[in-house]
Amino acid sequence: MNKKSLLAEFTVRPGNEERVAELVQDYAARVREEPGNLAFEVYTKRSNPLAYWIFEVYASEAAFQTHLAAPYGPPFNAALQPLIQEKESLLTFLSPLG
Repeated sequence: MNKKSLLAEFTVRPGNEERVAELVQDYAARVREEPGNLAFEVYTKRSNPLAYWIFEVYASEAAFQTHLAAPYGPPFNAALQPLIQEKESLLTFLSPLG
């Protein structure tokens, strides 16, 4: 089974730090409970705490698709969008080396 790994990135608009942290922490707790989620690790850059990096790993493409279909995803994204600089999180899909 091939794991699905990705990095989601976004930058918080100044003044929204606390709200974004609350939203992301709540969302992370829900995603981590998904049966196919293997990792959902939230980071900010030391050099720029407004810049978020979220490392996600799912057991398979099917598990990732189940994640995308979760009912709490769209409300999270709708709440996050006006609080970040980008139109949406920038996703980078990763492949293991070797």
